[in-house]
Amino acid sequence: MNKVFVVGVAGGSGSGKTTFAKNLKEALGENAEMLTCDNYYYANDGLTHEQRAALNFDSPDAIEFSLMSEHLAALREGRSVESPVYDFTEHTRLDKTATLQARPVIIVEGILVLSRPELRELMDLKIFVDTDADERILRRAKRDMEERGRTFDDIMEQYLTTVKPMHYEHVEPSRAFADMVLNGGKNPIVLDMVKSRIELFLATA
Repeated sequence: MNKVFVVGVAGGSGSGKTTFAKNLKEALGENAEMLTCDNYYYANDGLTHEQRAALNFDSPDAIEFSLMSEHLAALREGRSVESPVYDFTEHTRLDKTATLQARPVIIVEGILVLSRPELRELMDLKIFVDTDADERILRRAKRDMEERGRTFDDIMEQYLTTVKPMHYEHVEPSRAFADMVLNGGKNPIVLDMVKSRIELFLATA
């Protein structure tokens, strides 16, 4: 395989970063694979469900970045990997893995992917999706209630105790490492610009 182009997409919870990353992957078709930070949360199998639910999932300590970096390096070198699969209803990893294929373009997305130097050094383009805090919490609440079976009270408690402080301590500062800062994840003009830049790279690689 020729040289691989790695795009990092970060931003706060509910910012639209995953939407942008998925839209970019869809636009690039079979040329792209996506590595999702959410799947690299530690399993914490030794804890009860209640104990796992109470963990700080917005802290860098909750994520196995060493394995994620190893997998990204392998994909960049043209080797497929077996990514863990995380279950947000049980707050642990599933017994199965997901095969990620080596592609010309690897999209790495997650709230903390630009905060880690070991990931940044493997990226060719770093994008931060910036969205108003009120809009982010509303999106997060809707997602967690519809997709993860959370109650509104649980979401609010988690947001105030971990999500908000961790955002300002770890996520927001990583914006400084971005090559591009987007206003929201649904930006078709910027999506086309990024797609065109990558396609130019693929044509000359």
